[in-house]
Amino acid sequence: MTSALTQLLDRARGPLGPRVEVDLGTESGPLKELGDVLSQLNGFFAYNAGLQVFHAGPEGLGPDLVTWNDSETWKATYGGLADQSFCFAQDVLGTQHAIVGGDRILRFDPETAHSTVIGSSLEDWAAWVQDDPAVNATAGLALEWQRQNGALEPNERLIPLQFFVAGGGYEFDNLVVRDGAAAMRVRGPVAQQIKDLPDGAHIRLHFD
Repeated sequence: MTSALTQLLDRARGPLGPRVEVDLGTESGPLKELGDVLSQLNGFFAYNAGLQVFHAGPEGLGPDLVTWNDSETWKATYGGLADQSFCFAQDVLGTQHAIVGGDRILRFDPETAHSTVIGSSLEDWAAWVQDDPAVNATAGLALEWQRQNGALEPNERLIPLQFFVAGGGYEFDNLVVRDGAAAMRVRGPVAQQIKDLPDGAHIRLHFD
């Protein structure tokens, strides 16, 4: 039986960067698997470009792994909430897919910084993506946006004018195109302000 990761790579559009041999410093686990994948296909889009896997190295289209995970790119605005997450992919709304602790893959919500465990391997991650690509890879949203508005540039993502956590919807009149890193920097302070609030709490956001 073909593995979920192989199936995902078969439908991928890439590479986004030149061919490289990627060594992420481990001999096992999801970081080793990510290095093997990027050595085979250095960054790619899948599911109508609803899923973007970052390329390794400074040359290429869209974010590269090192720059994207540098604190000054966007993580500093989360006040430590994103520091342990090595982000390797994202959906069209900027939801991050990350490796944490070298043995877990998480979904990182950019508005709340809440993390959900996906699995312990890239195979688990690929199976999760393919289990519900409309949700886990924003496949339908990405396709419909392209039909109505054209394709995003590799560095761009969609961000809601009224954040989802504050009741905003997924209608296109609530979504705008922004540079992906800038969109994360906008949401970092929001995540810091709401991280300890209970469900149903009233939110009053403050921006510097």
